[in-house]
Amino acid sequence: MKDHRVNKLAKVRAEIAHLKEVEAEYVRALKESGPGTYEGEDHYVVVSDVERKTLDMKAVRKKLSRQFIQANTKVNNSLCLKLFGYSKKEAA
Repeated sequence: MKDHRVNKLAKVRAEIAHLKEVEAEYVRALKESGPGTYEGEDHYVVVSDVERKTLDMKAVRKKLSRQFIQANTKVNNSLCLKLFGYSKKEAA
């Protein structure tokens, strides 16, 4: 039995995939502009330079001393982008 919802679902997923590509391009371009606030008509974006620390969990499981955890903490820097509406609430 054929179900029309299958084709509709496939179409929606294709549209979502395309929109994710478009979004990624906008995010990439804004991040390339560097940290700061960028204003549009209805929304604004804040690009921030952030630091993220992660642990090597395999190493942590083997040895759980405070010094070992500190020595195996990796620090990565990245840009963070948040989209806001002018009501100052996070939009997405």
